[in-house]
Amino acid sequence: MEESRCNPVDILLFMVIIFVASILQTSTGFGFSILATPFLLLLFEPAEAIQINLILSLIISAALIFKIRKDIDFGILKRLVIGSAIGLPIGIAVFSWIDIGRLKLGVSLIILLLTVMLMLRFRIRQRPGRDLAVGGLSGALTTSIGMPGPPLLLYFSGTDTQKEQLRATTLAFYMFIYPLSLLIQAIVAGSTKTVWTSSAMALPLVFLGLFLGQRLFRVINQRVFQIFTYVILIFTGVYMLIESL
Repeated sequence: MEESRCNPVDILLFMVIIFVASILQTSTGFGFSILATPFLLLLFEPAEAIQINLILSLIISAALIFKIRKDIDFGILKRLVIGSAIGLPIGIAVFSWIDIGRLKLGVSLIILLLTVMLMLRFRIRQRPGRDLAVGGLSGALTTSIGMPGPPLLLYFSGTDTQKEQLRATTLAFYMFIYPLSLLIQAIVAGSTKTVWTSSAMALPLVFLGLFLGQRLFRVINQRVFQIFTYVILIFTGVYMLIESL
């Protein structure tokens, strides 16, 4: 956190963001970056916000993956990873050369458009080529703004993927894409002491969120899960749109 903004209000906001996002990530498999990144951008420089998100998301994914690995669809996972290999360098190029405000505007419009399509019962037929494309888009969004979740969530929701498979497959994908994205970010944009001290400070709340999120996951049925997905996407899209204007 920037020294000039290191005050009790900012620290409290940071803690609340991390706690709520950790619960969401654990209970759904996708929510940490979607919820945390827009708010972290209010408190940190873009590269710092993205790297904090990547570090904490990786920790959450690593803590959960072995327990839910039986639900992973390895065929889809393989294609997502292959696709992301193309998207990762594109994303860091976008981060380096395009104004972050314009990038957030474009992402917010895409999220809102695709969410409306899902709410209107638009359905997507799952195909290997589309798995590759979604992986590429997710990779590009990870290195550019630290948010791999929206393409995966929109795609899996459109194909009516069960929540257990959605959570397990996305978490397994994150285990690959987060450390690689963090390395690329650190090489290209550099890293700071703020990134690592803030991440360390957030760890207790991350683990508390893990505990509560696991219990929440057990009581969410498929319909509630779908509605919850729409609410998160609309909120994120509208918030990013307002912030970019």
